[in-house]
Amino acid sequence: MRVDWRLKIGVALMACLPGLVLRLSGIELEPLVAVLVFGSGVVSAAFLLAWAAETAEADVSASLAVAVLAFIAVLPEYAVDLYFAFAAGSKPEFAQYAAANMTGANRLLLGLGWPLVVLVFVVASRRKGRRVSAIELAPRRRLELGFLAVASVYSFVIPLTRRLSLIDSVILLTLFALYVRGAARQPRTHPEFMGVAAVLAALPRSRRRTVVGALFVAAAATILAAAEPFAEGLVATGHQFGINEFLLVQWLAPLASEAPEFIVACLWAARLKQDAAMGTLLSSKVNQWTLLIGTIPIAYALGGGGFALGLDGRQTEEVLLTAAQTVLGFAILSNLRCSLKEGIALFALFALQFPFPQPEVRLFFSALYLLIAAVLLVRGRGALRPILSEIRPRRGRVDTRESPLD
Repeated sequence: MRVDWRLKIGVALMACLPGLVLRLSGIELEPLVAVLVFGSGVVSAAFLLAWAAETAEADVSASLAVAVLAFIAVLPEYAVDLYFAFAAGSKPEFAQYAAANMTGANRLLLGLGWPLVVLVFVVASRRKGRRVSAIELAPRRRLELGFLAVASVYSFVIPLTRRLSLIDSVILLTLFALYVRGAARQPRTHPEFMGVAAVLAALPRSRRRTVVGALFVAAAATILAAAEPFAEGLVATGHQFGINEFLLVQWLAPLASEAPEFIVACLWAARLKQDAAMGTLLSSKVNQWTLLIGTIPIAYALGGGGFALGLDGRQTEEVLLTAAQTVLGFAILSNLRCSLKEGIALFALFALQFPFPQPEVRLFFSALYLLIAAVLLVRGRGALRPILSEIRPRRGRVDTRESPLD
């Protein structure tokens, strides 16, 4: 077993090494080769981060760890997107890529990640003789849903103003800080580990912390080294092969950086840990819809671009479509369950957009998302009050409810 986890970590570290060496040596690669080399580094670093963050749950509050784990797991995504935003300060054409990467990451999470987890859980359950057709969440997930609801309502300000400003940063980062504070106050539960994290968590405390710290450092160094050449390589590859670079940045980069997170969530689902599986992706959505968007104007300002990142017509439509999809995602999970049919619907709505890049199609799907969400919210309006009460400041009261799931 020890050989197994050491081998996995060793392979991931070896995949990180070429990018680090090339970046330090200053050697430039052809665009496609750069995407492959540095992209593999980003994916490998994401695996290292996932293992390290999950193991860290052994030493910190489990509820807080869920929020922190979800944040760390998408650090590669943040690095690439924030590079585009920073570079847009001196290269205005890069502004569209920051919006593309952010909207792609968010829509990929709901349109592919959530349905995939539901499908894996339902199939795994039926193979074990359990007739289930939905994945269910623990009551404590109302915290994530509450902040997702607030952030979703506010997100419509962005397409209305057609810009991402430092004011948006203040509001969205405040929401993220309140979410983390709420997660930290939830009762501690005993985390369950699997795979590499299970072996690392069993190590003596001092050794475990040393290994986790080393993994964090190695992953962070790889991400810092790979973010710029990977991002630049994506754009250059699009130019070289006549591929729409906006779409390349929007879908390929998030798919590469979030693949490990999807794999971890699916492994939880396959083991019938439904709350851990969907809860991780839900927390990631809250992170992306608050912290990721909120830091883009800051990176843009630090890059010399001013106090607000302007959005053109295409970017505005993409943000609107992403916001509408998020509202539907909240509406589906507001009753703390997502059925297989709802998962299939989320994926179908997501997939049907690809053959039709016209602005009218984006606006149509935005309206369709909101219409379906409105119907679901009206039907399940009784579930909204417990969610909203979860994010209100509470004094002298601790939520001691235990999850009946898993």
